[in-house]
Amino acid sequence: MKINPKSVLKNVETLMLDMDGTLLDLAYDNYMWLEHIPRQFSLKNNISYEEAKKFLTNKFMLAQGDLRWYSLDHWSDVLEMDIIQMHYDASIKIKFLPKAKEFLERIGGKGFHIFLVTNAHRSLLELKDATTGVCNYFDEVHSSHDFGFAKENQNFWIALQKKIGFNPETTLFVDDSSYVLRSAKKYGIGMLLKVTQPDSRFSEENNSEFKGVKQVADIF
Repeated sequence: MKINPKSVLKNVETLMLDMDGTLLDLAYDNYMWLEHIPRQFSLKNNISYEEAKKFLTNKFMLAQGDLRWYSLDHWSDVLEMDIIQMHYDASIKIKFLPKAKEFLERIGGKGFHIFLVTNAHRSLLELKDATTGVCNYFDEVHSSHDFGFAKENQNFWIALQKKIGFNPETTLFVDDSSYVLRSAKKYGIGMLLKVTQPDSRFSEENNSEFKGVKQVADIF
């Protein structure tokens, strides 16, 4: 379905929003996984920073698209490091994307159901909520870890459907991942939008098959 971000809400009964890279700045997550954790891993194992990044990149690629990719417990075990504590130590960097909080404040009371639908590990979700209060704006919050499947997996959408009973044709889902959006499209979600600037430090990513918005506030 071709949609116009400026008018799409007129057709929406259920609004589903991703968290990281859609509402919260992906700069925090990219810093943790691409800089901070490799640096700490290099110190722990007495190897160079570049060696650590190469080793971790290979490990991460093996889990990409799987629930393990998003599990802090999994990576704590594999890397033998307290990944959850490391996230708490750097929590000052957790922030909303530009205008995302204002969007959430405006979207409430519009007459449709609003769900946060995230791949974030529950421990990280709790940290980010404690830091930003992001969960306060939603009717319900659903982590893929509660269902046993990442959003990239069709089984996630089947389980979510059984849980909340949404109508795919009148649902708008906003995410920053093309992989996740393809999974939602395959399941039959009728309206899809991709956030094109998930990390505020970098320019927009416009090479996607999905209709893009620079930030969720552009939906208004």
